[in-house]
Amino acid sequence: MTARMHRLSNGLTVAVEHMAGVETAAVGLYAAVGARSEPDGRTGLAHMVEHMVFKGAASRDARAIAEDIEDVGGSLNAWTARDQTVFNARLLAADLPLGVEIIADLIRAPHFDAAELEREKSVVLAELGEARDTPDDIVFDHLQAAAFPGQSLGRPVLGDETSIAAIDVTALHGWLAGQYRPEALVLAAAGKIDEDAFLRQAEARFGDMAPGSPPSIPSATFTAGVHHDVRRFDQLHLALAFPGVGYLDADVHALGVFAGAAGGGASSRLFQEVREKRGLAYSVYSWNHSYADTGVFGVYLAAARRDGAKALALTREVLARTAEELTDAELQRAKIQAKAGLLMGAESVQARCDNLARGIQIHGRIAPLSESVERFEAVTLAQARRAGAAALAGGEVLATVGGKLATAA
Repeated sequence: MTARMHRLSNGLTVAVEHMAGVETAAVGLYAAVGARSEPDGRTGLAHMVEHMVFKGAASRDARAIAEDIEDVGGSLNAWTARDQTVFNARLLAADLPLGVEIIADLIRAPHFDAAELEREKSVVLAELGEARDTPDDIVFDHLQAAAFPGQSLGRPVLGDETSIAAIDVTALHGWLAGQYRPEALVLAAAGKIDEDAFLRQAEARFGDMAPGSPPSIPSATFTAGVHHDVRRFDQLHLALAFPGVGYLDADVHALGVFAGAAGGGASSRLFQEVREKRGLAYSVYSWNHSYADTGVFGVYLAAARRDGAKALALTREVLARTAEELTDAELQRAKIQAKAGLLMGAESVQARCDNLARGIQIHGRIAPLSESVERFEAVTLAQARRAGAAALAGGEVLATVGGKLATAA
């Protein structure tokens, strides 16, 4: 497998990875903008744009977009995060030009019809209602809001009723014009790729975009806090978080290993202590997520309401003990799990395409998987303990759905 990166004259990055032995391809446009880039009062705008481009673009209406991609057995998808928006297609290799064409049309020639926008607002409001009624989903929005209060990084990706109602066609066009600038975009493809042909397609579809970069993203500061959603559900859903590190921080891999050892699988300390030995939760796991300038290390668990306080206390205890007593065997297990996750996740053309683009957005270059594997393997016991201890000492955020707990650590 070979991966190469190119830049068009306007600053847009094009990346391609040829994979032997496959007959399909994945292509995506990866924008380094998302909900975090939204100005005050515009929460949900990035997500609404992602929805609305599929209502019609260039010569196609919504039905034609769906039919043209499915007529060749392909699929088209998109998603919005706090720091990224992605439009991607999966097709047979011969149909890759169609995928590039449609993706280009979506962001360069959307119809943005006012009547369609009003209908789509109802769809997004239904999506918002579904999220709010899903406690193991909405608890993470509560956690993010408590960790980054009053900051764009703390706002929900979907927005709220007021911000969604305020979105108009002018705002949609303004978002694309201001944020989707070539220097913030990566067009990536992986699979059975003719590199020269793909570069010609990229130049034809994106080469005439006016050069430029999007506005700078506001910085964020992790702040200790609490959010209780006291609506009654069958279980108490709890998320506990501590300050993590940015994805270029020297400790990012060490904290990832610590998170894996603490609660990354059925053999982890949290799973064994909270679920297996005490039976205080059905689901419990930890994670580590990084942004450009900050991050979040956290734990999620779902427990019976009567067991919530005990589960929370035990979780805090287990995390503290892990930072002090993490063993070499646990370290090695977490490192091999991280390595396996990277390599197993990279065996599909879509995963290779995603990894290719994300590596470029983070590092400004193609970052081979072997590099991440080596960095995980290089983490020492002292580094993992230190990274975990630093996170735990940085302040705590607690979010719950289904009840209120005492918050004293």
